[in-house]
Formats: sequence, structure tokens, C-alpha cells
Amino acid sequence: MVAAGIGVHGVSTAHDVFRLPDLWQLHLYHYEGALSLGRSVHPIRPGHVSLVPPNTEVHFHYRGRSEHFYVHLRLHEGGSARVVPVMQDAGDESTRLADLLRHAVTAMPSTPSRATAEVWAALWRVSELSGGEGDGRRHPYVSGAQAYVEEHLAGPLSVPDVARAVGISHTHLTRLFRAETGLTVVSYIRRRRLQRARHLLSSSTLSVTAVAAAVGIADLQAFNKACRRELGASPRDVRAAGCPGAGGEDT
Repeated sequence: MVAAGIGVHGVSTAHDVFRLPDLWQLHLYHYEGALSLGRSVHPIRPGHVSLVPPNTEVHFHYRGRSEHFYVHLRLHEGGSARVVPVMQDAGDESTRLADLLRHAVTAMPSTPSRATAEVWAALWRVSELSGGEGDGRRHPYVSGAQAYVEEHLAGPLSVPDVARAVGISHTHLTRLFRAETGLTVVSYIRRRRLQRARHLLSSSTLSVTAVAAAVGIADLQAFNKACRRELGASPRDVRAAGCPGAGGEDT
């Protein structure tokens, strides 16, 4: 982040031309107007958000006093690409985005690292407002199912439970999930439980019994079999490989 604040425009002129040679522009709007890039014109409405790349000439057209949150930032190379429209209606997300950007603005002078964290959270939300070709987004029902699984790994989970949580039939979810991920819902749940178990065995001092409970497999015999099948080793051996000298509480 280089700068963040609340921009006030349209007081002395109804038209501004703006270009930042090296910086991205993130705006969350509180007014009605228009933004144009070349021949492309985008209506501005309260709750709309725009993200403009560096070195892009932008024309703002106002209808009187106009305020918006702004952030000027650099994005470093690397990571996976996301397809994000220049202008989007944030809808219900606009309130959350406003909170994040307000925190960024107030934190910027004294705690720039906190401000950067708030803006990254806002950028992720902006990138998820609308899907697009090649942006890696899941079908909303599949991403909703995955989120539900993550929140409930420690408890009992069934495919009907997950389907009910996202509001579709068991059959529909099963078909969508396999098409999007290549896995059944049951296989995905098992994989995520054992991935979490590997982490807890390798990186924590929790007993094997506690790890098993934390990933929703309270039966130690079943947990041992699941580890051998999915991780290729017993819980004790997984722990020993990750934390030499640790473990031994349970098998």
C-alpha cells in the first residue's frame, strides 16, 4: 500500500482525469456518476467497487459532491491470476468492504502492516464478487459444500448433511462435486480430515487421541486404519517423521 483515504470530488469540477503510472487503484463508491476507460463506460453507484490497473487513464464524471474510499497499491509478481472486472456491484458485500477499507485508512499512518492486511482481505472479496473464465472459481454449491466441510470436520458429516446446508439435493451435489473436483464428497471429507490430522500429528503436541477427535474420527482403531490408508503410515510414524523425538502417547 502506498496511500489510502477518502476522496472527495465533484466540488469544483464535474470531470476528473486520473492516471497512476505505477499503482493500482481500488475504489469503493458512495455516489452516482460514471467511470470511463477509452470507449468503455461504467456506471458508478453506491456500493460499486472498481479496480484499475497501473498506467490506465480513467475519466470520472460526477453529479455533485462525490466521496469514495480509495487505495493506491502495488501488486507483486507471482501467485495465480484472477479475472476481475473493472467495475462491480458489491451488493451485500459493500458493507463488509467499507469496514475493511475504513480500518485500512485509519491504520495506515501508524500501523501500515495492519492496513495492508485489511486491504488484502478486501481484494480477496472483490476478486470473488463475480466468477469468470479461467479464474479458478468453484461452482457456488461446491465452494459452499467445501466451506461447510471445513467448519464441521470435527463432528459427524454426511453427504445429505452437506447437501442440506447448501440447499440442494444429495444427488445434485454429488454430480456437481465430482465434476468440479474429481472426487466424491465422501472422499473429499476423508482427504481433508487426514490432511488436518497429518498437520496436527506433525506440528502439535496433541495426543493421538485428541488429534483423532479433532478431525472427527473418535475411534482410535478407525483413525489408525484411515492414517495407514490415506497417509501410508500409522499415527505414531506420521508424528515421528514430522517431529523427531516426539509422540508415543497413543498408537
